[in-house]
Amino acid sequence: MQVEALDHLVLNVRDVDVTLAWYERVLGMIRRETHIEGQPSRMSLHFGDQKINVRPLSADKHDWFTAENAVTGSADLCFLTETGPERVVEHLHLCKVPIEIGPIDRQGARGRLRSVYCRDPDGSLIEISSYR
Repeated sequence: MQVEALDHLVLNVRDVDVTLAWYERVLGMIRRETHIEGQPSRMSLHFGDQKINVRPLSADKHDWFTAENAVTGSADLCFLTETGPERVVEHLHLCKVPIEIGPIDRQGARGRLRSVYCRDPDGSLIEISSYR
């Protein structure tokens, strides 16, 4: 067996609506979906061929099977964009999102990246990167 790609990930969040709005406004994830797989309904954000499921930290582990120690703000996520880092910085400033680091060179899965780092509403580290 060999894993080929990432299909989705789950973010544990304090407030689903705040998180969805931030990812839509700041990262342009405009396709929001509600999935009903029993109780309760689940929200997800789609981008490209991937998705992020947004799980409220208050969700019961019996209703939503999840990590053993689910906490908010513990994710480090890297998103790729074709937008150059200077434009990413401009966009984050317009969105009033503080920049943690960057633009800075980093090593990505396919080579050198130029990255800008910020944090989502729960404190997860968000890396917005582009290949040169």
